[in-house]
Amino acid sequence: MEKEKITKIYEDAEREVSEIDSSEKLQETKVKFLAKKSVLMSLLSSLGLLPPEERKSFGQSLNEVREKIARLFEVKEEEIRKVELQKKLQKEQIDITLPAKNMDVGGVNPFYVVKDEITDIFLNMGFEVADGPEVETDLFNFELLNIPKDHPARDMQDTFYISENVLLRTHTSPVQAHTMQAAEGKPIRIICPGKTYRRDDDDATHSHQFAQIEGLVIDKNINIGHLKATLELFVKKMFGEKREIRLRPSYFPFTEPSVEVDITCANCNGKGCSMCKGTGYIEILGGGMVHPNVLKMNGYDPDVYSGFAFGIGIERVAILRYGIDDIRKFYQNDVRFLHQYRKKA
Repeated sequence: MEKEKITKIYEDAEREVSEIDSSEKLQETKVKFLAKKSVLMSLLSSLGLLPPEERKSFGQSLNEVREKIARLFEVKEEEIRKVELQKKLQKEQIDITLPAKNMDVGGVNPFYVVKDEITDIFLNMGFEVADGPEVETDLFNFELLNIPKDHPARDMQDTFYISENVLLRTHTSPVQAHTMQAAEGKPIRIICPGKTYRRDDDDATHSHQFAQIEGLVIDKNINIGHLKATLELFVKKMFGEKREIRLRPSYFPFTEPSVEVDITCANCNGKGCSMCKGTGYIEILGGGMVHPNVLKMNGYDPDVYSGFAFGIGIERVAILRYGIDDIRKFYQNDVRFLHQYRKKA
């Protein structure tokens, strides 16, 4: 009698499994036939009521049927998985006859193109790149660069103060001071690229944040001829072999003598036009021989060592190269601006 029940349970399972058409229905039917409270498993409780000689045979039959039913579900589960996967693929199928979407390729900001190119030019001249903090002390930003308290040059570098003696650096020159002190009187040849900050109006030609690449060379017997030769090579590499430079006397508190450096106008080749205001030249940077006071304050004997320094505005060079009419466009993160200069960059 009990074996007939087992056979009936298997036949019912076989019939119901054959009618299953979804994963949800499969799970429900599986619980019905194989869970602990299923009819099949409830027959285990009847083992104790059978004569001892029948128990073993009945138990074996029970296990065999349970394994066969489990196998039915395994086969059906694989079958349903394949059917459902095919339906999903059909539903998500891509229509390859539709026009493809254009991939929007970005561009490198011309600011970074110019920054990297300037850096490469000086690296090829044997310079090393030095870096430093953007938050500086008054000592390194001003005093060690021959700009003591109440010096008029501070008025031109009004900046953002965090406390009385801590501020956002107004130039990358503090990196030069840090490097000189760490060098302990040894020769130096470095460039210092980085962001600088000054309290200024934001308009087409000014920004409270801008970037510089400053250079410093210190060694024995360095003279202004070395400065001119270095900058002349840089200008020809950056703007073309036909460009010439002109040095004009100027004043910077940390260099003596100091010069402004102009290059021949690309628009008129030095003949004079509206772009260069009829002079034939455009100013691009400043420089000079390192002031003896700066050498002395930073660990060098000015009677033995001399040096030159220069500073280049990265945005100014990019504006000249690409004809950009507003410095703020470098920082506004407008992809239309990047696309406009992508091919040129």
